Amino acid sequence: MSTNASHHALLPQELIRLKRDGQPLPAEEIKAFVQGIADDRISDAQIGAFTMAVFLNGMSREEVVALTTATRDSGHVMRWDALNLHGPIVDKHSTGGVGDLVSLVLGPWVAACGAFVPMISGRGLGHTGGTLDKLESIPGYAPYPAPERFSEVVKSTGVAIIGQTGNLAPADKRIYGVRDVTATVESIPLITASILGKKLASGLDALVMDVKVGSGAFMPTPEKSRELAKSIANVATQAGTPTTALLTDMSQPLAPCAGNAVEIVETLTLLRGERSNSRVMQVTRELAVEMLIAGKLAANREDALAQLEKALTSGAAAEVFARMVRELGGPADFMERSNNYLATAPVIQAVYPEQSGIVQRFDTRAVGMSVVELGGGRLRNDASIDHSVGFSDIVAIGDHVDSQRPLAIVHARSEEAAARAAAQLRAAITLGAETADADTLLQETFRGEA
Repeated sequence: MSTNASHHALLPQELIRLKRDGQPLPAEEIKAFVQGIADDRISDAQIGAFTMAVFLNGMSREEVVALTTATRDSGHVMRWDALNLHGPIVDKHSTGGVGDLVSLVLGPWVAACGAFVPMISGRGLGHTGGTLDKLESIPGYAPYPAPERFSEVVKSTGVAIIGQTGNLAPADKRIYGVRDVTATVESIPLITASILGKKLASGLDALVMDVKVGSGAFMPTPEKSRELAKSIANVATQAGTPTTALLTDMSQPLAPCAGNAVEIVETLTLLRGERSNSRVMQVTRELAVEMLIAGKLAANREDALAQLEKALTSGAAAEVFARMVRELGGPADFMERSNNYLATAPVIQAVYPEQSGIVQRFDTRAVGMSVVELGGGRLRNDASIDHSVGFSDIVAIGDHVDSQRPLAIVHARSEEAAARAAAQLRAAITLGAETADADTLLQETFRGEA
């Protein structure tokens, strides 16, 4: 911002008043306000008043684009030109869910097809598992490398999945902290700017977004999920990063497991090509197709699918995952000997239903919360995690269960914890006599319009 412009920036309270009264905000005023948040010139009270005004009055697309780019530019924006990468820089973001290990398979798989994936992931909070927590089940895996090291690993391996470092989108950290305690979390303009401000700071050529619908979704209703998917695709594309958003079903756990080490075990199985048509692989494959097309690595869907198939069956995708783990401090032979490295829970038991029947419905959020209670997630940012606990072999909607066929296997720290989790799981799954079909897995695709 030129010194000249800063003299004329509105006072923060004037900007808040405009939004309070439903007036349009000029892009440069939004920029100045967000910069003031990053520089600590704007108080938490002012951020809270601003987010509440946005929550109540909404924002135009132009305003959301301005808020997003200002958030992106409030800190360090990664530049990859100096590395002379011979491929596009692409990434994906998901609104989170239960048994959603997509990133762990997708990053290496797309990298094996020639893309570069600098994936900055979060920890689990609430009922959704965090990609970082899953990776930290691997002894030695260091998710906070120095920036130079991050770039090196992306260049040499094609993918690096790491944690959010200090200086990416610092304005978002403050805004998010205030939204959390001022009942302004569920605002589509604010969610869009928060997600994209962080993601676009990675200097991407293209982005795919996985927005969940159903009982484990972040958004309360399917309409809100659609609105968010559309908002993200259009705002990111207008901000200069072509983006496609997929609406996918989260009305049951995506993978047949939920936890940390148990999801790493499943990830390895999938990367070895051993369950190529599972639900989690269908979602991952769709996102991968969009990434390859957006990154101009594939001419069309057929071409993308053929490349992905080859990367899986040749073992290339698994090799990329193994190399990423090694480069970020994990064991060199992790792929071959994962059993030697992953923690196993002291108590592992089958959870049988109280009566036989067909699985009709899941309260997916309750399954996620049960994993948190087992010690596999956190309710506070600073809580530590037990990587060994969770559920594996979880049934799916439409499956028949009885005294021979359990609902899942629980992995717990103690007999008491296992019994409690078993009761919670039974309560979270509705059984019935009639056949049942899951909701459509891949519901809609929104390609951003600039």
